Amino acid sequence: MKPHHVLAAMLLAAAFAGPALAQETDATTDAATGLALGQAVEDATGPGTTYVAETHGDWEIRCIRVEADEFEPCQMYQLLRDDGGTAVAEFNMFDLPDDGQVVAGATIVTPLDTLLTPQLRIRVDEGAPQRYPFAFCQPIGCFARLGLTAADLDAFRAGGEATVTIVPLPAPNQTVDVIASLVGFTAAFEALEARTADAIAAAEAAPAQ
Repeated sequence: MKPHHVLAAMLLAAAFAGPALAQETDATTDAATGLALGQAVEDATGPGTTYVAETHGDWEIRCIRVEADEFEPCQMYQLLRDDGGTAVAEFNMFDLPDDGQVVAGATIVTPLDTLLTPQLRIRVDEGAPQRYPFAFCQPIGCFARLGLTAADLDAFRAGGEATVTIVPLPAPNQTVDVIASLVGFTAAFEALEARTADAIAAAEAAPAQ
């Protein structure tokens, strides 16, 4: 497998690693007394933990720490809130090697009480909306996986905001819109592309195993 294909597979895997890393393990309880037993605190800066490497406008670049000399997967991130300030969705975007129709990917995580059959819609400014199916749900929410073309990225770069529309399960005749700001999108994606290019160059320069 070519280095950039290996990198693409790692980026796809990393796209779903962040939310899982945020989950906490339940404390162990003593059966006799019902009292909680102490647990070792995980190193907040150790391999597998997530950190914010850069911020561009309303987008963060979040990376997963790895062992020395390993590829560090990164992705763009924005938490989407409703008008009342309640967190409704997470928007994650990652770069892919530009050797096919899909040049970037994204995952959008919505609440578990999202109605899946109407799918998820995204509209950049006043452009035509696009619809994407949900791929699966986990305890933290439901995931839509997006494949983005060069034209899609151009729309994000030129736009001011992207409207994400979902349908709530308790109210199937209604829709919920949340706004993803595109302020800083171009700079953030350029930084992400630079990290991908560096990773590909390092993989190609590494001696064959």
